[in-house]
Amino acid sequence: MKSIQVRLEFNNEKRSLAAQHAGTARYAYNWGLAKSQKAHQLGLKRPTAVDLHKEWVVFKHTEATWAASVSKCAPQEAFRHLNTAYQRAFKMKHVRLPKFKKKGQKDSFYLEGSIHLKGNRIQLPKLGWVKCSETLPQGVVVKNVTVSRQAEHWFVSFKMPHSKSVPTIDNQSIIGVDLGIKTLATLSDGQTIANLRPYRQHKRKLRLAQRQASKKYIKGKSAKEQSHNYQKAQANVAKIHYKIARIRKDALHQVTTRLAKNHREVVIENLNIKGMSRNHKLASAILDGGFYEFRRQLTYKCEWYGSKLTIVDRFYPSSKTCSGCQKVKKELSLKERTYCCEHCGLAIDRDLNAAINLRNQAVSYTVSACGVFKPPNDSFVGNTVKQEADCEIENVQDCVSSV
Repeated sequence: MKSIQVRLEFNNEKRSLAAQHAGTARYAYNWGLAKSQKAHQLGLKRPTAVDLHKEWVVFKHTEATWAASVSKCAPQEAFRHLNTAYQRAFKMKHVRLPKFKKKGQKDSFYLEGSIHLKGNRIQLPKLGWVKCSETLPQGVVVKNVTVSRQAEHWFVSFKMPHSKSVPTIDNQSIIGVDLGIKTLATLSDGQTIANLRPYRQHKRKLRLAQRQASKKYIKGKSAKEQSHNYQKAQANVAKIHYKIARIRKDALHQVTTRLAKNHREVVIENLNIKGMSRNHKLASAILDGGFYEFRRQLTYKCEWYGSKLTIVDRFYPSSKTCSGCQKVKKELSLKERTYCCEHCGLAIDRDLNAAINLRNQAVSYTVSACGVFKPPNDSFVGNTVKQEADCEIENVQDCVSSV
């Protein structure tokens, strides 16, 4: 299945109706969460999604009469999400119990029923025909959709069948990709992909907008009691965050599509993003690059286009290894941007050297589906750790593995 997300062009009437659906879904989720917490305090069995929906039907006709104009699917799916959240919290110890949702944060709702696509329009239950920002796929049967809000924009998401395409790759080569800060990616064929750094570009504008919102905030009042000027200022901050995220995501989509389409095999490293982010001098630049999103997009796009994704173990010293004679340096500081081999005299850019080493490792690694691979001779694992950032972390595994 392939998921598609398209921006909706709402008018004021439908924008208000969509906000009402999202508000009802949020209210139902919080209402069900309060019921579940009360049952836990009394030592009773937690109500399931079906139990909550039966109580909601009675509650809607007696007290919440304002929910009559909203599709029944919105609260139903909210109860399912609540039930799933509890199940995940009980199965996985590191997952916290569900919390109450707040207005304006991840607003969304679920719809199913009579849904039709025609050109650049989509027919949604209760909302009717809505214009979209681009042409929708035709001849697709859509059973359900999710409508969500990001900043001031509304989006519709739905799934459609997607068959694995036959590889039409002209360049049947293996490419190594080394992610970094100065350049987003350095390829083993010598090409470099610039890092747009959208957060850094909009950092000053974002700081000023947040300062204006902070000045308009009135202490001692809840979010609902804040002034309209404060709400406008908060909307401006959300708009800037939305722009930063979209610039980053668009750049990553272009790069990952290009790599997956034009190469038989793509080789990257299994980076420890959490450990890298602990270096506070580089954390902002590392997160601004979107390294995890880069890997996530490559994972499913390689499946789409019939190429293969190989992920090298994070402890492989790609930057310290000479791509010419395979000798490994004991120390390599972050300031050394040119790799100089003492054995063969090779002088090469350190990022290009790492990308070439990643490409060479693809041949010796065992074939598997998009996971972490270990070579047959893994004597270096656990003994050699690539330390490109001077991180002050006691645990060696938390050290930076690549910038």
